[in-house]
Amino acid sequence: MIDFSRNYFDLFGLAPAFQVDGAMLDRAYRQLQTEVHPDRFAGASDAQRRQALQSSARVNEAYRALKDPVRRAQYLLRMHDIDAVGETDTALPLDFLERQLERREQAADAQAAGDTETLSALLADARAEGRAMEVVLARMLDREQAFATARMQVRELTFLAKLAEDIDAMLATIES
Repeated sequence: MIDFSRNYFDLFGLAPAFQVDGAMLDRAYRQLQTEVHPDRFAGASDAQRRQALQSSARVNEAYRALKDPVRRAQYLLRMHDIDAVGETDTALPLDFLERQLERREQAADAQAAGDTETLSALLADARAEGRAMEVVLARMLDREQAFATARMQVRELTFLAKLAEDIDAMLATIES
């Protein structure tokens, strides 16, 4: 089975970094799932089946965290004892919040009007800003090792990802 004390990166044989080789992650995930999948232990003891189920769940959890840039950044910060999304500290820069509030208002208006073109443009903008933030985070986390400083950028990226998800859901309600 797997060693539950290993961090997600170690589990897949990857260096702890924001930028990961997606193909390598996918290969390592498939290999691990092949080894620990509960179906392989159907005839095993209850304890072995339970351990296989736990191992498979851990592999899935680790894969989802490392596959998603937001969750990967949050995990990297947690590895350095930094909570980027703590419930008690929700501060973000005012100019950033104002831009996102304006986007949300535009999205709500576009949804009410059934304007998929505007929603698509807002979604593209939010995703582009998120990708730009990922470039900044790659520099801060991988090259500079500026984990504490990167906290705010991770919070912004988290916010942008949620905004994009919300706009995407608005689009889905109109297109369905």
